[in-house]
Amino acid sequence: MRELGLRLAVLLRPGDLLVLTGDLGAGKTTLTQAIGEGLKVRGPVTSPTFVIARVHPSLAGGPPLVHVDAYRLGGFAELDDLDLDASVAESVTVVEWGEGLAEGLADDRLEVIISRGTGPGETREVWIKGIGDRWSDLDFDRH
Repeated sequence: MRELGLRLAVLLRPGDLLVLTGDLGAGKTTLTQAIGEGLKVRGPVTSPTFVIARVHPSLAGGPPLVHVDAYRLGGFAELDDLDLDASVAESVTVVEWGEGLAEGLADDRLEVIISRGTGPGETREVWIKGIGDRWSDLDFDRH
């Protein structure tokens, strides 16, 4: 997950939205931590489960990372109350547990689905789907 996050960070720019889906322990926060490391943001990047959203400013003149945990949100109205749309254009926004909630924040987004394996080694499978013009030239529809 760490290697994938670092690789994704190189591609990300202000206005990018990533919607992460996966069970508890699948690696959503680990992926986001690596994205933050790659973007060179102030950390530590930890799960914002109880504060819902946390902003990590860039230490290198790049975009800030807005890290959202939508697990406790009851619907899009509660997500909308966070006013994330005000910061989406200038930030890289990662929404954990965002499937069915966060898609309306931007027309262009990456949907990342993480499936945690079972047993020794816990091999994970990750599907990345680019939505919208921003991602039309990149081949993410594989795992």
